[in-house]
Amino acid sequence: MSQKPHGDGQTGLNHLLSSNLSAKEYFMSLPDYVQGMIQQRSDNVHTYSELQRYADNLLSGDK
Repeated sequence: MSQKPHGDGQTGLNHLLSSNLSAKEYFMSLPDYVQGMIQQRSDNVHTYSELQRYADNLLSGDK
């Protein structure tokens, strides 16, 4: 089951990062390994809060 693309053909994370500067800046501030793990599940990230929650979960393992 795949997500329907937005009008620009992008889905999930790519759409979020291209349409939300704050989300893009936040994503770019994350460590490379976290960015990579989020990109692997990019279709599951649609909002800034989902991005933050996912990153927080990944980063909590570093504490």
